Amino acid sequence: MEPEDASPVVLRGLRPGDLGWVVERHGALYAAEQGWGQPFEVTVARIVADYGQSHDPAAEGAWIAELDGERVGSVFCSREDASTARLRLLLVEPSARGHGVGKRLVEECLAFARRAGYRRMTLWTHDVLTAARAIYRRCGFELVASETHTAFGTEVVGETWQRGL
Repeated sequence: MEPEDASPVVLRGLRPGDLGWVVERHGALYAAEQGWGQPFEVTVARIVADYGQSHDPAAEGAWIAELDGERVGSVFCSREDASTARLRLLLVEPSARGHGVGKRLVEECLAFARRAGYRRMTLWTHDVLTAARAIYRRCGFELVASETHTAFGTEVVGETWQRGL
């Protein structure tokens, strides 16, 4: 629930330095909160590098959330195929949780995907990310598959979620 006195969340496109910030914050936060090591940070770095090198602005987007002028979140929308968008790299800083940042980022990603002409959106997350999963569910996503893996140095359950647009 968003507090009554919450500062307005501002969403903006990427600026110089944002791609590096996304990699750094994912690496640091997920290491601290989930015990995920360097393999996770490398995965994030690959996603970010691929986006930065070859994204199509008409079909893919990325947003940074700011609260009181500070970066506090991110989300990316990538092309999965001609009719499917993929939500990626949702992150909300601990200091901004409870201010509606995650929901705003997901809603922006969904709105962009609709405008870009996609018919559905998919995402991959993990069962331990309960706050993110709650946002996805509230935004209309449904769990369609899950699989245990150890790719990030600890055993976790990866999940695929989807929704129509």
